[in-house]
Amino acid sequence: MKNDKTDFTQGRILPKLAFFMLPILGALVLQAAYGAVDLLVVGRFGSTSGLSAVSTGSQVLNLVTFVVTQLAMGVTVLIARYLGEKRPQYIGQVIGGAAIVFTLLAAALFVVLVFFARFIASLMQAPAEALDLTASYVRICGSGIFFIVAYNMLSALFRGLGDSRSPLIFVLVACIVNVIGDLVLVAGFHLDAAGAAIATVAAQAVSVICAIAMLLKKELPFKIHRSDFKLNPQCKKFLGIGLPLALQEFLTQLSFLALCAFVNRLGLEASSGYGVACKIVNFAMLIPSSLMQSMASFVSQNVGAGNKKRAEQSMFTGIGIGLVFGCAVFALVWCKGDVLSGLFTADAAVIANGYAYLKGFAPETIATAILFSMVGYFNGNDKTLWVMVQGLVQTLLVRLPMAYIMSIQPNASLTMIGLSAPTSTVVGILLNIGFFLWLKRYENQTSA
Repeated sequence: MKNDKTDFTQGRILPKLAFFMLPILGALVLQAAYGAVDLLVVGRFGSTSGLSAVSTGSQVLNLVTFVVTQLAMGVTVLIARYLGEKRPQYIGQVIGGAAIVFTLLAAALFVVLVFFARFIASLMQAPAEALDLTASYVRICGSGIFFIVAYNMLSALFRGLGDSRSPLIFVLVACIVNVIGDLVLVAGFHLDAAGAAIATVAAQAVSVICAIAMLLKKELPFKIHRSDFKLNPQCKKFLGIGLPLALQEFLTQLSFLALCAFVNRLGLEASSGYGVACKIVNFAMLIPSSLMQSMASFVSQNVGAGNKKRAEQSMFTGIGIGLVFGCAVFALVWCKGDVLSGLFTADAAVIANGYAYLKGFAPETIATAILFSMVGYFNGNDKTLWVMVQGLVQTLLVRLPMAYIMSIQPNASLTMIGLSAPTSTVVGILLNIGFFLWLKRYENQTSA
């Protein structure tokens, strides 16, 4: 098999960025689809309690998955940096050290999710009717956490090598397995939320097997030795990049868990409606998310090759791409949010609650087009500490306080709760513009 490493340091930016981004977008679409299928099948063939359980439980799993993804970003950036610097001999140590670190992380997450599932469900204020189902969903998904962690680490490895197509293939396989599993276990055997969880774990296991098989067949620009699989100096380097991102993502997702808890207090229908809206939101955020992941690899290779101007130009290109699609998605969510919600359930009250949240959230689809490209640029520049700081300001000082205040009003509105997301993102954009201008000025002064 030929070497799939992509060189981002030469050629026109837009085609290169688009070519690398499209497979990542495809993989994210499939990931969002197989998360949405759980909710869709349970909504159609399960109970309202099961729908609430999948909604709340998937929020917990999202926290774990997104934090692991951000931690793995350190692996992506470091591998891309070594390729840009023409020092591939260090990549084997990066991968070996990452395998040990992520295995230890998976073991810790297994204990928390399996043995404290009911406590987590209670902490999330899952409606009484859905408490047991929520705990069951979290426990079953937690039992397969090793596969979830392994998938994200392997995806980070491929993206660092400039290969975004391979992750698309094995997530496609996982999506097919999950759809079949949901139909058999939920629609066929009526296992409700538990069936959706079992299908999710099985799908992740298959995706990891496919990823390992593809990695073994791939012609790599480096060697991996048995001695690389230990805690080595490269661990400190990729953790130095990934930990600030993971911490920021953890607190961001924690804010969404808190938001979910705020909504859960409004009742079963509001909880289910919010869950449906979140699945639609996952699709709405696909292009900004794929741009952010693409930008990190793209910028990191160019910075490693000493081409900072090209790295900067790629950020503005990403913002332009994001805005074009963001405006289209905004119009769809704002005008047809009820139709989108109706794809997941026939319950009129649940649809109304989902659409109410989407109306408040809709401007986020435009705002993130700017924010995520800037965050990807800073990630590729090793400015992950700043990314963490701006993320914490958004989360702790804007999104959470606003969502909480809106949720305790006498006539609490899901629309106003949803508006907390774009409000915090606008604050993040202003912070990042200020930091970008300061960074440019600082670099000009030091190079003078």
